[in-house]
Amino acid sequence: MPAAVSTSDRGTARAVALVLAAAACFGSVVIFTELAKRAGAPLISVLGWRYLGGAVLLLVASGAGPGLLRRLPRRRIAALLLAGGGGQATLAFVTLKALDYVPAATIAFLFYTYPSWVAVFAVVRRSEPVDRTRVTALALSLSGIALMVGSPWAGALDARGVALALAGALIYALYIPLLNRLQAGVGAAPASALIVLSAGLVFAAVGLLTHTFTASLAPAAWLWIAALAVICTAVAFIAFLRGLAVLGPVRTAIVSTVEPFWTLLLAVPALGQPLRPATLAGGALIAGAVVLLQRRRA
Repeated sequence: MPAAVSTSDRGTARAVALVLAAAACFGSVVIFTELAKRAGAPLISVLGWRYLGGAVLLLVASGAGPGLLRRLPRRRIAALLLAGGGGQATLAFVTLKALDYVPAATIAFLFYTYPSWVAVFAVVRRSEPVDRTRVTALALSLSGIALMVGSPWAGALDARGVALALAGALIYALYIPLLNRLQAGVGAAPASALIVLSAGLVFAAVGLLTHTFTASLAPAAWLWIAALAVICTAVAFIAFLRGLAVLGPVRTAIVSTVEPFWTLLLAVPALGQPLRPATLAGGALIAGAVVLLQRRRA
């Protein structure tokens, strides 16, 4: 029995490390995208090439190809493609559209309420236990985010922006357990490949229709797009889905709140933004939440 517990603990710790790594990768998206845009790349081109390049890498890494399509049921393939094209595109649209109405800090605060929604949905569906430890960790992580982004209620807020930001949080809260179910029996890399490929095709199609999808980009832009494809897409999706399969949606969502902390840290050297004490304090609270989740219970 002790050996089995030890093995389980190591597996959980590895899963937490994978989700933390994925959060750092996803947290780099904003920075790398901004650097690609500064190099002259249109946003739709950045998104399209990021996902298409990431899909190629994931297909190669998983050894997936025509054999994968023959092996999987058509319904599962359709669900994965819909999750990628529909889920990723919808999530990106509503969160970016919210910027037209409310400040970025408000969007960040409202979007990162998604771990709370994941927990609420888990309780409603009775799919995963939400005990005192997880509730406390959730409160710590949300407090940390509030410290980092500052008050989201400064000034009058447009109800449309608030609704869009909350819609993004709700979509992501539903998206995480959906991904967990869809990857079952498929594997993280093949499932990621189909999801990412579909998202890339959606953004490429939108770009072609709006004449904003192009391959005529500066070398510096291609460099940051390559970083987005490799680090923020291929590596991020595999690490996230593998960690999610072990931790479940609630713990994964709470651990993932390290993402905005990493974004703010990376913005210091990459974009020359100052490192505020509130950022460090917020990061400490989020770290406390992760450590609390790892605490062994009797």
